[in-house]
Amino acid sequence: MCIILLCVLYYICVLYYICVLYYTCVLYYICVLYYIHVYYIILYYTCVLYYTCVLYYTCVLYYILYYIILYYTCVFLRRVNNEVCALVFSWCGWGINAFLFVHFYMAFLTPRWFYTRVLLGHALSWARAPAACLNFNCMLILLPVCRNLLSFLRGSIQPDRGSTAGPDITFHKLVAYMIAFHTAVHIVAHLFNFEYFMNAQLDRNETLLPFVLSEIGTNDNASYLNPIRTNETTIVMFTTVAGLTGVAITLALILIITSSTEVIRRSYFEVFWFTHHLFVIFFIGLVFHGFERIVRGQTLENLKVHDPENCSEHFEDWGRNGSDCPEPKFAGNPPMTWKWVVGPMFLYVCERLVRYYRSHQKVVITKVVMHPSRTLELQMKKKGFKMEVGQYVFIQCPSVSRLEWHPFTLTSAPEEDHFSAHIRIVGDWTEALYTACGGDQPEQQQAWTLPKIAIDGPFGTASEDAFQYEVVMLVGAGIGVTPFASLLKSVWYKRIQNHQDTFTKKIYFYWLCPETQAFEWFADLLQTLEKQMNEQNMSDFLSYNIYLTRWKDQEAAHFRVHHEAENDPITGLKQKTLYGKPNWDNEFTTIAASHPKTKVGVFLCGPPVLGKALAKQCRSHTEADVKFIFNKENF
Repeated sequence: MCIILLCVLYYICVLYYICVLYYTCVLYYICVLYYIHVYYIILYYTCVLYYTCVLYYTCVLYYILYYIILYYTCVFLRRVNNEVCALVFSWCGWGINAFLFVHFYMAFLTPRWFYTRVLLGHALSWARAPAACLNFNCMLILLPVCRNLLSFLRGSIQPDRGSTAGPDITFHKLVAYMIAFHTAVHIVAHLFNFEYFMNAQLDRNETLLPFVLSEIGTNDNASYLNPIRTNETTIVMFTTVAGLTGVAITLALILIITSSTEVIRRSYFEVFWFTHHLFVIFFIGLVFHGFERIVRGQTLENLKVHDPENCSEHFEDWGRNGSDCPEPKFAGNPPMTWKWVVGPMFLYVCERLVRYYRSHQKVVITKVVMHPSRTLELQMKKKGFKMEVGQYVFIQCPSVSRLEWHPFTLTSAPEEDHFSAHIRIVGDWTEALYTACGGDQPEQQQAWTLPKIAIDGPFGTASEDAFQYEVVMLVGAGIGVTPFASLLKSVWYKRIQNHQDTFTKKIYFYWLCPETQAFEWFADLLQTLEKQMNEQNMSDFLSYNIYLTRWKDQEAAHFRVHHEAENDPITGLKQKTLYGKPNWDNEFTTIAASHPKTKVGVFLCGPPVLGKALAKQCRSHTEADVKFIFNKENF
């Protein structure tokens, strides 16, 4: 119903816009033909301004409608199959890009561009076709980073659970790859065009059509075809709007792409973060890139009296008495890029305003806990803050950096009176936060000495969907266990409170760690859960398997000595730690046999290699009576 109403509203706006345009034109011709008073002229321009505003808001409504339809389509496809959704959207993206490329390539092979092709050949189409694809992809690139908008849509329409989290970032990357590819094609084609323009101007032979076309517009420069107007061609690229913005766009894009590699993101996050904000320069340059209308074709009016295919053979007689071929007139297409990107830019500005407002709401640090393995836990309160399991927030500490925001998974449960995040000290920013919170001090810091914290979020991830499955597999690798801390706490609260909405009956928890220190901070939660489940006679509700994937010889000897102890020597749990990596084929087979006619939600927060292995197991073990639905966290 929402989509139908928006469609009706959109087409009403379009009809209204056409009517305003029609009556504006009527008013204009009345003013011109009958020399109407100046007040009517003012009224005319008022109508023009009004028409422009209607057009602008119609475009904004169009983009909102487009994105909502896109999101609902994704929801529908997810109900069918996650892989079908990814496959369909992937092919749709490729298909739209291919259609735009072919359509605009052919559009510049029409008679209107005949003389332009005389100068440039097929390099004209090779430049304009990727430009159209760039407009389309630049329209999409900002959508995945509008976190608040996506969280609002996700929360308001309540999609069918069983999705792959983090498609936003994946989609953002795919669109970025398309932008990089089309930019490269566009630049190479224009380099050829510049060379052709320059050769046509330098080869001053009046018997050649390219030179004659280059000389058109020399006197008044009103209807030129060749933008290079003099023999000094070396600085033309840096003296035009298209040239300057093109260079700025290219440099910004190169810096953004090169700083987005995984090595830079992991090792020098600040470089990636700050360099990515060159997108502002990129979009400003993109909007103004075509304003000078350097690439020109024959005007439609002139095309009626000057057939280029016939008149090109008699170019010596153009404009002379008795000639059927007047001198051709040229004009560039009006700039179109702003129409593609104004909607997403408006949504992104709204997104940043929402972030700015939320980040200035007061946050109180109620408790700071220093866990082993240099892991900092911040317990905080914020007025009106509501969260769900597995969500994450962006944290800023102004005393450390006013510009840096870092994502951290919430480890508290929605049933608790605070929200918390566990922060592993692994970089400059986390080290500075650790020091500011008194992590290097032996005594606990007073509340008034703790630094100010700004919070943006929370934002949804796939772990929210865990309650929709009767059987759940949770797989965490290293610090990737943090989303499941919130989930395990919340499930336990619901179980002990006899929550009627709790659909989950069984949880299989797998935790893979390369070193023993990584177990220390999370083992306390598992010990508490283990104790409470034994007291409530619910030990079968949670099955957990902890794997140590790497260990030293001295540690192995210590483990063998204490293997017969009641509690595990590493975690202190009754469930013993396993060594090596899980045999996922056996695990999936066992779970499938234990839970026939069931949908099993598989949730992972870990490396891509492990994600591929689990996704493959989900596909191979999904049968008629048991379905494994794979979900993955992305940070």
